[in-house]
This record gives sequence, structure tokens and C-alpha cells, in this order.
Amino acid sequence: MPLCQIATPVGMLGYGFDDKEFDSALQSLTSCDVPTAIILDSGSTDSGPSKLASGISTCPRSAYKKDLTKLLKAHLKYNIPLLISSAGGDGSDSHVDEFVDIISEIMADLRDKKLKVLAVYGQVSKSFVLDRFHRGEITGCGPVVPPLTVENIETSPTIVAQMGPEPLLQAMTSTPDFDILIAGRAYDPAPFIAYCAFQAMKRSDGTFESLGTDILGGFTHMGKIMECGGSCATPKGRGAISTMYTDGTFDIKPTDPKAKCTILSVAAHTLYENTRPDILHGPGGWLDLTATKYQQLVDDVSVRVRGATFTFTTDTGSPYMVKIEGARHIGFRTLFLGYFKDPILIGQLKDFLNTGREHVTAQNPPSAGAWRIDFHLTGLEEQDGSPHFIAKKVFIVGEILAETQELASEVAHSARIYCGHGPYPNQKGTSGNFAMGIGGQLDIPLGECAEFTIYHLINLKPGECTAREKAKLKEMTDERLFISSSPRVLCDIAKVIRSKNAGPFELTFDIMFESTDVYQAVKESGMLCPETIANIYKIGSTDDILWCGFFDQARAFKVTLPRTRNGAVICSGGYMEDDVHGSQQYIPLMELALSDDLVLKLEALIRNRMLLLDLAQSTIADIL
Repeated sequence: MPLCQIATPVGMLGYGFDDKEFDSALQSLTSCDVPTAIILDSGSTDSGPSKLASGISTCPRSAYKKDLTKLLKAHLKYNIPLLISSAGGDGSDSHVDEFVDIISEIMADLRDKKLKVLAVYGQVSKSFVLDRFHRGEITGCGPVVPPLTVENIETSPTIVAQMGPEPLLQAMTSTPDFDILIAGRAYDPAPFIAYCAFQAMKRSDGTFESLGTDILGGFTHMGKIMECGGSCATPKGRGAISTMYTDGTFDIKPTDPKAKCTILSVAAHTLYENTRPDILHGPGGWLDLTATKYQQLVDDVSVRVRGATFTFTTDTGSPYMVKIEGARHIGFRTLFLGYFKDPILIGQLKDFLNTGREHVTAQNPPSAGAWRIDFHLTGLEEQDGSPHFIAKKVFIVGEILAETQELASEVAHSARIYCGHGPYPNQKGTSGNFAMGIGGQLDIPLGECAEFTIYHLINLKPGECTAREKAKLKEMTDERLFISSSPRVLCDIAKVIRSKNAGPFELTFDIMFESTDVYQAVKESGMLCPETIANIYKIGSTDDILWCGFFDQARAFKVTLPRTRNGAVICSGGYMEDDVHGSQQYIPLMELALSDDLVLKLEALIRNRMLLLDLAQSTIADIL
């Protein structure tokens, strides 16, 4: 039996959504007598540490107000609750308050009724964190996260805890006729889990924990998919809707009438931005997806999912843990940018820039203050340390980090002057080397630079995890063989090759295949293995790979690596970071060469598939 229905208009509040498309979805959901809610997420560490360090939000206030205006009108029209988590991106207390203020402004403009708005806060004090630190009850969230220090804690202006569903459930239970719930930093699926549990507990007198591992597994799995909206559909859309059943099974489909969910698109979403695809850790426990099953519904746009389980760490004798997050400023940044076109200079550009570092150091000695400089180069390909061709243009961004903005700009000025007028062997053009001044700016001061200081798990004591205050099914059999007729590299045979953050210290890569035959051929070939990945991404040892393996449900291979630069672990969004989301790191995988044996096997698959297609068409012609 249906337990509840959930509508998510977009994967991130403030990104904008089609209100007409969403209204059509809500009309369909509210036509039946099943509890329904609008739930969406507003936070992530993807956009870097600046939010926590500076108190800024992921999106402009105006963007939040636009989306909230649409959502409040939907709430008033259909009289269904609205739940939003991780307010402002970082989920700080001030951003929870700001969202409540925006709602008050909108309601005043609408001249409508007063709303019951629940605010659940997720900020934690430094004294609380220091106490647990001295007790040895804090560990890194993953093996590559640097150890926590007292300085990290004391210099982080804001520390938030990524709460689980318990505080949200507590708030709803205490005020069951609420209209809006705004939460601080939360586990992305938390509001989805909490609302489902809220409805399930109305049917029984049990506790949240007593709902059982299968039921909570279904709630968590659904929330993990729905928090990204229509990303689980093909083509990728903005919104999605889900029906949760009393046994933990759920159905999911997109709000976009031109998109649909498939077994592969839904199963593959569990790989997205996770360290591994089968075991997903969250507040107080882990989601196990190893036994999940996916079935296509007869409407051909919905997928039914079952089989996930959730295990509480306390059931295994371990404490309930949540992730805490914090960031701080580490200096000030200035950029200069432009490009080189002289082929004589481009052929020796690395040596030219190394000499430039010495020149800049002489102009700005350590007595002037601490600073660092490095360069982003676009268009200069390397092989074995030397360019294997001469580019027609190399774009450069010089990035300077210093104790003060003034010093950062002074160093940038010195480096830019050198790039423009520094000498090099066989120089022909003596009037200047460097095209600069894009946008009318020579040196661009950026203000303070931030880095993550806290990304750790903290043990909680009992009670501390609560708040402060039926369609027919058909199996998918129409697998299509979307591969090149003459496959030579991985890009020719894979449906999806992508990279993404798995938290600020990890990069994760997903390779997915449309056909089971192709997937099995690749899996059996052994071409995708730790040694291959280590070679492509220049990793010293396969032991440094965080996770590597195949995930049959999504016909996928997944690998997760530490985020590094020059051999050292770094965090996203910090100094010299040029791909904050990690979304452009997959490119080397596209050109991974296929072995001759694998090519022969794939070509045989293509011939067999074409033969079967010809036979099927002949049979149809005979029938007609």
C-alpha cells in the first residue's frame, strides 16, 4: 500500500525550476488520498569551503526568493507540507534564519495566512567539538582527510553537523500540523527519510529504530536518489516524484514529460558522487545496496526499486556518528590572466615560468611576508615531461596566495610583468610576450581564500542525534547496443564516463555501459583494474586507490581516488583549485585503448546483434 508521495522540483533550491511542469506533477499526486510533501535539498560541499568560512550562501538571495515564491504558492494551492534542508548551502544557523525571513517576506507580499514554520538548527559549538576531540572521539571522514587539530577547530568560524533524519522527525512529531520545515546542515536524504518515517509512525506506536532495516533502507535509498531531482532520468531533468510503499519499496519517475526513468538510469545514480556504489555511510549507520532490484513499470517512465537495507552503527556496538564540517581563511588571492602565442616561447614555457618564479622571489623577498605562486596552463599538453606538440595558443592564469591582499597583488604584478617582458633563448618578438588585460583588468584581487579544516566524524552519545529544540511490472529486455562499429578506445563503447567529487578530499569516476554483453566483455577483459587507473592518473601505488570495482546493477565500473596536486592531498575549492566539482577529471579515461582481444569480441557482438536484428525484421515482414 502507498505510504506517502514526494515531489522534488529541482536538485538544489535556488537553481530554478519549471513551475508549470511541477504544478502538473502536483495535480497528479494530489488527485489521490495519499499523504504528499514537497521536499528538496539546498546544500553541498561541492562549491567549496567559502560558504562556511565567509558566511555566504551558494546562491544569491534573489534566487532563493524566486524558488521559494513558487514553492509557497504550490503549498498554498495544494495544502501540502514543504521541507528544505541545508539552508543556504552550508546549513549554518544564520542561513536557516535567513530562509525563515524570506518566507515571511513572501507571505507578506501574498497577503496570505500565517504559516507554521519549523526551524531545525545544525550548528555546533567549538567547545563541544573540542571536548570530543580531547576524548579521542573524532576521526577523519575517509582515509585521506588530514588529522584534526585544535587549531583547525579554533580557527573555523562556523562548524555544522550533518544531521540525520532524527531531529527533523522530532520536529514534525512535536508539531504534526506544520506547513514548512527549514533545516540546517543535513544528510541529503534526511528530510525524505524523516517524512516517510513520520507517516509510517502514524500507523504504529513504534520508534524510528523499530521501523526495521528493510523499511529504513527503502526510505534512505529513495531519499538518496530523490535529493538530486531529475538527475536519475534520461535525459537528465530537473524534478522527480516518488511513491513510497509501506514495505520499503518505492517508485520513481521524472516530472519532465519528455524524460523517463530506466532501470539503468536509476541504478546508476547510486554511483553518483559516492566513494563506492554498494555501501553508503551516513549519520548513524550505512545503506547497503548490494541486494537491490530494479523493475520498469508498464508506463515505461517509472522504475520500482526494492531490496536496500539500513543498519544502525549502534546495533553493531559502535557509537552513532555524524559528520562535522568547518572551513577557515588561509590568506588572500590575486589572479592575472592572458595567453602566449609565440611558438618559440611555448616550446620552452615551463623553463620560462620556472625562471619567472626566481625573478618574482627576488622582487618580493620573504621579509615582505609569506606568499605562494602557481600557474594554471590550458593548451600545453605534456608527455614524459615535455610538450609533444607546439600549441598555437596557451592560456595561463597566475594564482597568488599571500598574507594580505596588497602583498598578493604586488606579487601578481611582478609575475605579470615578467610574463610580458622576461627574456628567453632565440627570442624574436622583443616588444612583449604576453597577451593580457582580458576584461580590461590586469591583476584581479579575489579577496580571502578558504580551505576545509574540518571534515570529520564525531561520536554522539545516546539522545544527542535529536533536535535542539500497484502497477504491473515488466522486466527490461530491450537492451540496445550503443557502441561504435569499430571500437578502439573506451569512449567508443561506454554510455557514460564521468568524474565528480565524493566529498572535498576525494574524486570518484563512473564508467557505465548500455549493454550487458558489452559490460561483461569489459569486466572479463581485466582492462579496468587498479593498475590501469594508477597508470593513467600517475598514482604511485594501487594502495592509494580508495575504492575500485564493478557494480552489476548499473553495469558500471567505479573508482575513487584522493584529490591531489603535486603528490599532496588537497581539498576542493582551495588554493590552485581549477575544477571545484571535479567534473572534468574523466577525460584521460575516454582515450583508454581497448585490447585487441576485446575489440575482436566486441566486433563479434556487433555482428551477432545485427544478424538478430535482420532476423527479427524478416519475421515481422513475414507476419505482415
